[in-house]
Amino acid sequence: MFRQHHYRAWVYLLLSSIFIAQPLVNYAHADDIVPFTSDGCSVFPDGTLADNQLWLACCTAHDFDYWQGGTAKERLESDQRLKQCVANLGQPHIASLMLAGVRVGGSPYFPTTYRWGYGWPYPRDYQALSKQEKQQIQRVLKNQK
Repeated sequence: MFRQHHYRAWVYLLLSSIFIAQPLVNYAHADDIVPFTSDGCSVFPDGTLADNQLWLACCTAHDFDYWQGGTAKERLESDQRLKQCVANLGQPHIASLMLAGVRVGGSPYFPTTYRWGYGWPYPRDYQALSKQEKQQIQRVLKNQK
């Protein structure tokens, strides 16, 4: 009698641990980065009327930074590179306007598809990428090719 009760207790414990552990396993994978996507210049035109993709490459490079996320300093540097890229195309006024837009609208605190760190699940604050996160990014990029 004791053995049968003991056996049932072990089976109950085993099954309980499986049901408890499963959500934790799923949670561990909830922090995976999604494959890189770009929407161009988001809510801004990708170029002028004469050349409707004039600064699209600048925005795509900027999106790549935003997809990965990182520190507040890295975001500022990315935004400044966007401004410089567009200015180098002969559009300094547009570049300044774009900088103002991304500084206001690209915060990681807004649940948008173009926020800083949009490749990671929301919410994600400013934070340096860990070694494991950088490796994950490289794996995702390798698999996208």
